[in-house]
Amino acid sequence: MSPQIGVGVLIFRDGKLLLGRRKGSHGAATWSAPGGHLEYGETPEACACRETAEETGLTLEQLEPGRFVSDVFHEVGKHYITLFMVSRDAQGEPECREPEKCDGWQWFSPDALPSPLFAPLQTLIAHYGLDALR
Repeated sequence: MSPQIGVGVLIFRDGKLLLGRRKGSHGAATWSAPGGHLEYGETPEACACRETAEETGLTLEQLEPGRFVSDVFHEVGKHYITLFMVSRDAQGEPECREPEKCDGWQWFSPDALPSPLFAPLQTLIAHYGLDALR
């Protein structure tokens, strides 16, 4: 099976990062940034805006490309390349729009992240350090 492409959205506000606790799919009970699968013909920017709106209700204005990581989820037989996009001007207040997939959204200082982190976020920090979250 070929790797799939995921897009993770690092949303910052007042120096804090938005994370939600996953449930239901691979990575359940881990903390993750908003994001999801890149659709056929979709740009990473469009995917970031769509997934963020679907999951949090936030509107993204400007996006910067971030780093990418590769993770194999052996327990579910999946391999993802995750492209991170960075937003520093999201509009609105985060809402839990997909309660079957997420327990809710909270803001965290990069120096005080919750545990455990979803694999792509954990890999991002392992490879690039906490500076990738500033």
